[in-house]
Amino acid sequence: MRELSYYVAVTLDGFIAGPNGEFDAFPVEGEHMAAINERFADTVPTDAAAAIGLAQDRRAFDTVLMGWNTYAVGLPFGVDSPYRHLRQLVFSREHEATGPGVETVRRDPVELVRELKSEQGSGIWLCGGGALAAQLADEIDRLVLKRYPILFGGGIPLFGPRPYAPTGFTEVATQVFGNGVVFSEYERTQ
Repeated sequence: MRELSYYVAVTLDGFIAGPNGEFDAFPVEGEHMAAINERFADTVPTDAAAAIGLAQDRRAFDTVLMGWNTYAVGLPFGVDSPYRHLRQLVFSREHEATGPGVETVRRDPVELVRELKSEQGSGIWLCGGGALAAQLADEIDRLVLKRYPILFGGGIPLFGPRPYAPTGFTEVATQVFGNGVVFSEYERTQ
């Protein structure tokens, strides 16, 4: 069965973006990037991977899920199909994703993820955002967090509001870099 992995950058105070979706404070250069790109090359936007000669073989992921705000980040820059090497599913009830190979999803995310998990293929990557992550929290099999040594003080939390429901995860790997970035993986314990 395929796994759903929530792979995302996060601040020390638990935010994946600023109040208006800002994410430019997350460094995209440094010693942590080579290790991350080697393990999760499929999470690099297609054009960026091509520019740096990074091969993307869909071994880790073949499908990416994102909320509208995560998808819309690239629109002002003309990027309407950021992960062309993957099946791209954008959840939105109000907007229509128009990029080539991008599907707009208006149905229940939990129901869709359960269907995706039963299909053949490699992993399913939950790219963001926090509200979608909250809806899918019970379906997340693996958390992969790139923790950056910064505080935002406010913004979009790792998980949006959800009912109190303690859920256990076990740390399976952690790598600490000299620049303070900590890359950790957790598996659901249930």
